[in-house]
Amino acid sequence: MRRTAKIISVAVLAAAAAACAPSTAGNAPSTATAKALPGPSLDASFDLEALVAAAKKEGSLLVYDSSGDIEEVAKAFTAKYGIAMEGVKSDTPQTAEKMLREHAADNVTIDAAMYEDGGVLVGQLAPQGVTQTWIPSDLKDQIPAENQNPLLALSKATVFAYNTKLSPGGCPVKNIWDLTEPEWAGKLVMQDPLGKPTVLSFFTQLDAHGNQALEQAFQAKYGKPLKTEEKSAAYEWVKRLAGNRPVLTGSDEDISGAVGAPNATDKKIGFMSISKFRNNEDKGYHQSTCEGMAPFTGFSYPKYVAIASKSKHPNAAKLYVHFIMTEEGVKHEIGEGGISGNSTVKPLVTPAGLSDWQGQLFHTDPKGLLGDLQNRQNISDFWRVNKS
Repeated sequence: MRRTAKIISVAVLAAAAAACAPSTAGNAPSTATAKALPGPSLDASFDLEALVAAAKKEGSLLVYDSSGDIEEVAKAFTAKYGIAMEGVKSDTPQTAEKMLREHAADNVTIDAAMYEDGGVLVGQLAPQGVTQTWIPSDLKDQIPAENQNPLLALSKATVFAYNTKLSPGGCPVKNIWDLTEPEWAGKLVMQDPLGKPTVLSFFTQLDAHGNQALEQAFQAKYGKPLKTEEKSAAYEWVKRLAGNRPVLTGSDEDISGAVGAPNATDKKIGFMSISKFRNNEDKGYHQSTCEGMAPFTGFSYPKYVAIASKSKHPNAAKLYVHFIMTEEGVKHEIGEGGISGNSTVKPLVTPAGLSDWQGQLFHTDPKGLLGDLQNRQNISDFWRVNKS
């Protein structure tokens, strides 16, 4: 039931987006949009102490996030400001659906959200006035211009990981095309892309600016150029991956358990969030990034912070945005690895096997977020057709 709900949510959002965006057929430019993305707002005379005082008068705050780390952020926020903050873990499609319905009903309970689905944010929620971007004036110069609208709170990563106990010599997969070979059939464990917008975005971004790297990796593995009847190398790789019987789950925790648990006996590769590397210490797991995998070991994805336009606690929501854009707030989200949207906040941890964040990962292009949304239905249908 849960997996079905996720699939329905993605389809509903994609259909709604299609209604308010130009045709997704062909190569529609990713910068085209029926409604312009509203600019971010700043307070002309920003006073943090005054904001804290106003937020305290409002009394409470509710923030949704796809990560359970939001609960630790909430504890830290409440301890610092004395304002009761509740952090709720919710899958991104469900959060978007709830915010849309609350906005339409003028009954808003979610004050702010940490949002991984940049496509829906810039293509639907922000243009329709459901959310707004607010930038703390005192931190504006610390946030690169390209990350201000929508406001990038942090970047996380999903990587190919392996069991270090079962493969002490290193990751048994050296090339991303290895995962399409019969020897790895049924041995890749990943979240179902139809319920995971970041994975769908990875696929569409690969098609937008990753084809050359995929073609070079193919040449390196097989000693010949890639020939395909599909529209691109990215679509060919997705087709082969889908047809190689990947094991689909509903959570990264399930992936981590299947790959790195102490009692695991079968070598599997997990495509999972680096946040699950915490299980090495917490649960005695044996897992690490597939370091050196060509052409990349995974992908980074943005997590944005947005305020509900009709929030009943707007000052508390602004204070939360300020908090998460500082090391004191974001450290709870990047404690197992990640990069803050504030350029002055340095990485806190180097995830196992991921020593070079910039060089080892495929990176989401923020200019392609709307294109991700426009092409989502196409790649979703393509996955369904080819999934064995």
